[in-house]
Amino acid sequence: MKLVILDRDGTINRDSDDYVKAPEEWEPLPGALEAIARLTHAGWHVVIASNQSGLGRGLFDVASLNAMHAKMHKLLAAQGGRIDAVFYCPHSPEESCTCRKPLPGLFEQIGARFGVPLKGVPTAGDSVRDLLAGAAAGCEPHLVLTGKSEPYKDGGQPEGLPEGTRLHADLGAFVEFVLSRTAAP
Repeated sequence: MKLVILDRDGTINRDSDDYVKAPEEWEPLPGALEAIARLTHAGWHVVIASNQSGLGRGLFDVASLNAMHAKMHKLLAAQGGRIDAVFYCPHSPEESCTCRKPLPGLFEQIGARFGVPLKGVPTAGDSVRDLLAGAAAGCEPHLVLTGKSEPYKDGGQPEGLPEGTRLHADLGAFVEFVLSRTAAP
């Protein structure tokens, strides 16, 4: 199974320090939906692993989160793409759960649900915690220089990245990298 695990906020859609709380606030990053559609067309399964502590903080409810995801799915379908599943941590940092990134709980749930080992599965996110969670589950870490990592577009990189992390300008560049490795000779 060809599987890719993506972060959501700052990777697929615009992030906000005030949290993305409603469908009207959910805006895809330029080229992100087209990039996911390219994965879909190439036979990849795309899964999201996302911290959504706004739920635990009472900033929005599950109905609002579902509406955001319905908007994402609809916009993505219009591009010919698909996300196979969305896994999210609803807890606030104070709840000390095992599913909140940088812990690997969401990734372990994904591996169990899909019945696949995650060793070498590409994962992309815009923060160190996204990649630490993926790397702890055996995934191959990729940092996209959007969202929280946009300040590094002109050089440098955040501290604490897992060993072997590759950097990409955005989700489209990450997808290009993944597809170029798996292209037939």
